Amino acid sequence: MKLILSSSDFGNIESAKFIYEHLGMPIENARVLYFPNEKATEASIKSGMYEKRLCAFGFREENIFVFDYYEPTKFCGLDIDAVYISGGNTFGTLKRIRETGFDKAIFDYVKKGAVYIGGSAGAHIATADISHVEKYDKDTFGLEDFSGIGLFGGILVCHYSEERKADYESLKVAGKYSVTALANNESILIEE
Repeated sequence: MKLILSSSDFGNIESAKFIYEHLGMPIENARVLYFPNEKATEASIKSGMYEKRLCAFGFREENIFVFDYYEPTKFCGLDIDAVYISGGNTFGTLKRIRETGFDKAIFDYVKKGAVYIGGSAGAHIATADISHVEKYDKDTFGLEDFSGIGLFGGILVCHYSEERKADYESLKVAGKYSVTALANNESILIEE
């Protein structure tokens, strides 16, 4: 299992370089299943805008699968190298994924060898718990289960800065989970 977690994924030069270096293959060869955030509509998913965005990062269009929340069964059993969830509202994106039942499929894809790439919300979603994120990312979606997908047993404080230092310290003291802080230009690699 390999996870590449960051605050900014391809939106930051250092984070993008980290992904390229740790993906395990040239990005143009990677077959990726991409999950749009909570704002994705049926029209935007079918518009090709997400494919264009991922092509700008180096993926080839024929290797991009954009998850369709309206037709989730089409994405079962794909032959993919990576699962990618970028930024957005952590609670809204996780709720949409859960409503399709695909949180379990993501877990299975990664356990079978797909690299998980998570940026900001996508990084939080991979963890054990997202409840602490509500200080920065409001849950206006009515999410009731704040557990993440559980690929990483700890939690993250993405976009770490001096303003989030007190929150980070209190989470560490609470000791419920191991806590990792990630500034906007930082990424971590987790391999098991």
